[in-house]
Amino acid sequence: MWQSSPPGSIYDYIRVASFSIGPDGLIEQWSRRAAGLFGVAAHEAMGKDPVEAFMPAELRGDGYRRIGEVLDGKEWTGLVPFRMPGEDAVHGLAEIYVMPSETAAGERAAVCIVVDVRALRLIETDLAASQAIFGQSPFGFVLFGTDLTVVRANQRFATVFGGQAEDHRGRTVEDYLAGAEADRLTATLERVLATGDSVTDLQLVGTAPGDTERRHWSMNLYRVHSGSGRPIGIAGLATDVTRRHIAAREAASARRNLALLNEASARIGNSLDLETTARELLDVAVPGFCDLASVDLYQALLTGEETPPGSGGSPHREAVGGSAELRRVAFASAVSDALPDTAPDTGSGPDSGAAGPRTPALGAVHRYPFGSPCAKALRTGRVADVPGDDRGFVRSTLAVPLLAHDTVVGLVQFSRTKGSEPFGERDRALATELAARAAVCIDNARLYRREHERALILQRSLLPPGDPEAAGLDIACRYLPGNTATEVGGDWFDVIELPGHRTALVVGDVMGRGLRAAVAMGELRTAVRTLALLDLEPAEVLSALDEVARGLGTPGAGTSSDAGGGAQWPSRAAHKSRDADLSEVYLATCVYAVYDPVTRRCTFANAGHLPPVVVEPGEAALLLDVPPGMPLGVGGEPFEEVEVELKEGALLALYTDGLVESRDHPLDEGLEALRGALVEPDRPLEDVCDHVLSSLDTRHGEDDIALLMARIQGLPTDAVGDWRLPPEPRSVGRARELARGQLLAWDLDDLVDTTELLVSELVTNALRYGEGEIRLRLLRDRTLVCEVWDAGLVQPRRRRARDTDEGGRGLQLVGLLSAAWGSRRTPRGKTVWFELPLPDGGPAAERTVEELLSMF
Repeated sequence: MWQSSPPGSIYDYIRVASFSIGPDGLIEQWSRRAAGLFGVAAHEAMGKDPVEAFMPAELRGDGYRRIGEVLDGKEWTGLVPFRMPGEDAVHGLAEIYVMPSETAAGERAAVCIVVDVRALRLIETDLAASQAIFGQSPFGFVLFGTDLTVVRANQRFATVFGGQAEDHRGRTVEDYLAGAEADRLTATLERVLATGDSVTDLQLVGTAPGDTERRHWSMNLYRVHSGSGRPIGIAGLATDVTRRHIAAREAASARRNLALLNEASARIGNSLDLETTARELLDVAVPGFCDLASVDLYQALLTGEETPPGSGGSPHREAVGGSAELRRVAFASAVSDALPDTAPDTGSGPDSGAAGPRTPALGAVHRYPFGSPCAKALRTGRVADVPGDDRGFVRSTLAVPLLAHDTVVGLVQFSRTKGSEPFGERDRALATELAARAAVCIDNARLYRREHERALILQRSLLPPGDPEAAGLDIACRYLPGNTATEVGGDWFDVIELPGHRTALVVGDVMGRGLRAAVAMGELRTAVRTLALLDLEPAEVLSALDEVARGLGTPGAGTSSDAGGGAQWPSRAAHKSRDADLSEVYLATCVYAVYDPVTRRCTFANAGHLPPVVVEPGEAALLLDVPPGMPLGVGGEPFEEVEVELKEGALLALYTDGLVESRDHPLDEGLEALRGALVEPDRPLEDVCDHVLSSLDTRHGEDDIALLMARIQGLPTDAVGDWRLPPEPRSVGRARELARGQLLAWDLDDLVDTTELLVSELVTNALRYGEGEIRLRLLRDRTLVCEVWDAGLVQPRRRRARDTDEGGRGLQLVGLLSAAWGSRRTPRGKTVWFELPLPDGGPAAERTVEELLSMF
């Protein structure tokens, strides 16, 4: 088949020319390429002697000899220098191949083929350079033809994919890569061939023949052209970048690990709650580090025992053998639709059975068998590898003990599912670091929980019960901590029963928060109750309480006692003798009120506290004008008292500043809002409390809130018996008669004899040791109270009479037969009182022998 030589063929480069010599030794045929090579046209060369025309004079003799040999039938090949005809002759060197031939007449002639040696040497140099680059390159070199089959490959390429370089000729992309990678390379080759745009750093992944390791190649592709510019194929330079990829992956892993640790530092431990801290750990680990994770904590730690089972002691004990009870407190999964039972099978004790172990559910209490990897991790305190499950869902699991201060508090398991890379050494180190950070936070939460529970026990033990009772008062109270994280503060309230069915109402606030404030509050509350039982006036109570508060800020402050051997309080001299650190000075505010249900009068004294609120029936809420005074602990200023008569059904509210003040709401606005919330005081008191707390912004979490509300219910007139007796002996009999008549009117027949006896003793003492007019008063409420008033200032004192004494047993008898008795000062003398419980309908308890003998 005839066809034209395509442009850019080899003949275009080597410039092959031909001419023929006739039997006479003259040129008889001259080709166009010869004309181009020598620069002589055919009509100029025809019929000329080639030796004479083209060879230098000094070489013509040898030239004639060679021409003769050729015409004699001998072939000859050699280099022949030549010169172009003309004045500016160009000298060159031609490689000539002379072949004998015959004419039609049988005469000998010659055909000569000439090549320009300069072009030939240039081609040889280019081929050598190409061969050196192609064959000696340390990179895989491959040439694809226009049909995308391999035309040529170097030995480096063959070393990777096997065989010799020649063996790869004719192969396709599918012979080296599989699936999507082969399709991607084919599409790239087609695009390069079509557009001529080169591609650099094309990343390919595959495996070499006989090797299971995944390898990474970087490939540069460019289109190859012929001399005329016609595309003849695609050259590819492939570099194995597996090590670089591994290094980059390790660097990325290191960066990821650092980022995870930074995230762990920021997110783990924000809450002092055990379960929340465990969930924070998993929020960091999933999915950034693993696909599944769970946290188990020792059950003993969660129940508040002093020391978790995994701390200290011999490693061979069952408690630290990894088989103590744990509770699964957190689980996380990055796998869609994954449930906790898709976690790795770790052999939980109680769930193990014939069907095999089952993974603990969230919140379940379980044990790990002694020989399991998890038990080993708990026992040794080191990371353990847990085998994957039989279903092949979990590929790799690390069981990491939560170790804090040499104490194992639990176990965390990190798992990677099928399709993820298994854990390596770097991952083990990161898992250990994550677990260690979380363990410290969990241990801190454990310690905080323990101390917090103790503080709560302290504070709740110092607050009155939920439903305090008082004569003539309906009471409701609320206490809200500043926030659920602390629940411990310095606010307190109290309801204290006083003699004569009177009641002391107290609300106070120690400045500050936390355990220190709670402890100071407890000391002040105890002091208030002690002072209240001494039946002091409200201003006197606050003055003494001020001394107590000032002594709290002076460690080791001395005490002084009164001459009568009463209660001991920190002395002012001892307080001033030490320069207490201002940070240790306790300041508190307090309002103290005493309510008498007989007169419905309430006496207030205030130490820097917010004013009480009173709502009388049909009236708007009113802030009582009680002089605030100085806070407790400041000292130097007396406290004033204000007495207010309250109407039946009136509402009294005592509160702390957390109820009415916050950063967003000034005090004046809060007080006005409190007054506005008390618009329906006739509702049930518990509902009124709830309405106040829901109406005001009490969830700001800035301060504790104490609220004490009391509805006034004075004793009815028929529950009070009040008489005045002259200071004369016949008043003793008259007092008995009055007491008997009143008890019979109240249907308290069972108390008549005891009351007559005790009234007789108290009136007799008033006549003997007291002064002025005698007043007898009986009060019936939840108990029966009898009071005898006189103008004397000498307080009665109980003593034990000797066998020979004829008297001195009156107060001893009062103390034996009554539920309680005492005396208090009044503005015009003193009051001696006793209290008897009301009969419950059952038979009266018989006196013991010791009680009967002590009466004599």
